[in-house]
Amino acid sequence: MQPLAERMRPRSLDDYAGQSHLVGEGAVLRRMIDSGRISSFILWGPPGTGKTTLAQIVATKLELPFFTLSAVSAGVKDVRDVLDKARSSRFFSQNSPILFIDEIHRFNKAQQDSLLHAVETGVITLIGATTENPSFEVIRPLLSRMQVYVLNSLDKDDLLALAQRAITTDSYLKTRNIELRETGALLRFSGGDARKLLNILELVVEADSSDNVVITDPVVLERLQQNPLAYDKDGEMHYDIISAFIKSIRGSDPDAALYWLARMVEGGEDPAFIARRLVISASEDIGLANPNALLLANAAFDAVMKIGWPEGRIPLAEATVYLATSPKSNSAYLGIGAALANVQATGNLPVPLHLRNAPTKLMENLGYKKGYKYSHDFEGHFVEQQYLPEAINGTRFWTPQPNAQEDRLKERMESLWKRKY
Repeated sequence: MQPLAERMRPRSLDDYAGQSHLVGEGAVLRRMIDSGRISSFILWGPPGTGKTTLAQIVATKLELPFFTLSAVSAGVKDVRDVLDKARSSRFFSQNSPILFIDEIHRFNKAQQDSLLHAVETGVITLIGATTENPSFEVIRPLLSRMQVYVLNSLDKDDLLALAQRAITTDSYLKTRNIELRETGALLRFSGGDARKLLNILELVVEADSSDNVVITDPVVLERLQQNPLAYDKDGEMHYDIISAFIKSIRGSDPDAALYWLARMVEGGEDPAFIARRLVISASEDIGLANPNALLLANAAFDAVMKIGWPEGRIPLAEATVYLATSPKSNSAYLGIGAALANVQATGNLPVPLHLRNAPTKLMENLGYKKGYKYSHDFEGHFVEQQYLPEAINGTRFWTPQPNAQEDRLKERMESLWKRKY
């Protein structure tokens, strides 16, 4: 019998879980599919959010030939072979056949280049799936010819609806009289991943030989502890352990941080994922209290990419200890949050005229740049003038926090701006 996740794979948009911003009534992908014509696009989102399923639904709905490649195993020759097959299949349809590439971020430049002409000339409609930011992983010429759609982790309601649908409609589960009495552990270990949810549900049900299967949090925890393989780097380790790791750094506990780092290393976590989290932690939690933390975290990231594994664990450990033992400040993090909230509340406020450039005579006549004071012309390279839009002039976003570094910054700001800081 097929795994539950495969048996429950949606065959239509009506059965598709989540992503209403893309496939809900009137949403962009729904409109494109309903029109009968689609353009190439990339689906970017975490594991288990339905990227492969959505590509298959598109092909089925439009009755188009559907070819797949995995970027993990396919080479340039495999790409060319599929493109030849796609060209042959054009005789049967006015629309281009679909080529779906899973983990497209793993394709190197040569492999991505081999796709470019086929996308440009309409030999194929390319649908790529990736868990990584395509802005960094997909070559610019190819990316410019594709739309990027972001898929979100499934929320609680989506996951619960999926679990309920599984136990009431699956040909096997509906014969087991299953009760979802508690769902906290099921949801937590799923981590927004539909496939993970169904795998855990299947694991728990198969372990229970009784006529009535009652699922509770202790039952889920017990079953997962007895089956370590139920955890993977996209599930418990990816969410719970990375959370413990970052919180240990934030809490200035280098021993705990090293322990959770070791758990990730031993569990086979992607070193690049760990390194990225260190860079984020250096900015979010250490910030201006020790600006060198960001430099060291970024250097550790570069070192891991250069030397690989297993030696990469050493610069990761160095950065982990340095960040955990550094003084902490989240003033920059809070500052950008406050600024974003203000922008969302006030909209596109006009830039003050004296801050605008005046590349043309017309702009100059309209007062652009008039009255601007060039800071370097003044003593101390500072002169007081207005930099915020008039409607929010005087608003504070950044508040320095009490540590040696920011005390100095605060002192300087107070000497320049007087009462403002």
